[in-house]
Amino acid sequence: MIDQAIALVQKTLEGAEAGHDWFHIERVWKLSTHIAQQHPEANAEVVALGALLHDIADAKFHNGDEQLGPQIASQFLQEHGATPELIDQVVYIIRNISFKNRNEVSHYPIELQIVQDADRLDAIGAIGIARTFNFGGYKNNPMYDPKQEPRTDMNKEVYKKSNGTTINHFYEKLLLLKDMMHTETARKLAEERHQLMLTFLDAFYKEWNVAL
Repeated sequence: MIDQAIALVQKTLEGAEAGHDWFHIERVWKLSTHIAQQHPEANAEVVALGALLHDIADAKFHNGDEQLGPQIASQFLQEHGATPELIDQVVYIIRNISFKNRNEVSHYPIELQIVQDADRLDAIGAIGIARTFNFGGYKNNPMYDPKQEPRTDMNKEVYKKSNGTTINHFYEKLLLLKDMMHTETARKLAEERHQLMLTFLDAFYKEWNVAL
């Protein structure tokens, strides 16, 4: 089933925006596997399938439809003989992994904690910086506007519609992720990636302001 999930994701996300393509999924899968090794109580199959299928139909690329991803994953799992319990656990990860849904999650099973940590790790550090600017370019958002202040009080609906600057996204999401990690393994990995983003921002402002 893992091999079939990989094949499905690679085919489905062929030509996807580079920050949310197969390579993003592969990194999250590998990070999830690494974190799960420190948590023998976690169901490794749920973790792997949750990681592989978590962005099979990211709502922001499908007119905000948050049901499509769970539907595709559920159908795939049913066709490959997954138990109802396995399907429920994987779909729960897909429905609740997103940053925008963070205030709606009532229960964080260890499998969701692991995959969410892995997904958030891929949103920060060097890869996170690259993904953020790639998506900002994809949306034709400005890189930076000194007159636009970051907004950290956005609810889910406002966040989904936000087209702020790429630099503001660091303050509205990326710099918050370090302190939102669940597992000790992810917290350690996040420290270095967080510091890299701070270093980048310092350099960005210096160059923007031509502070020679």
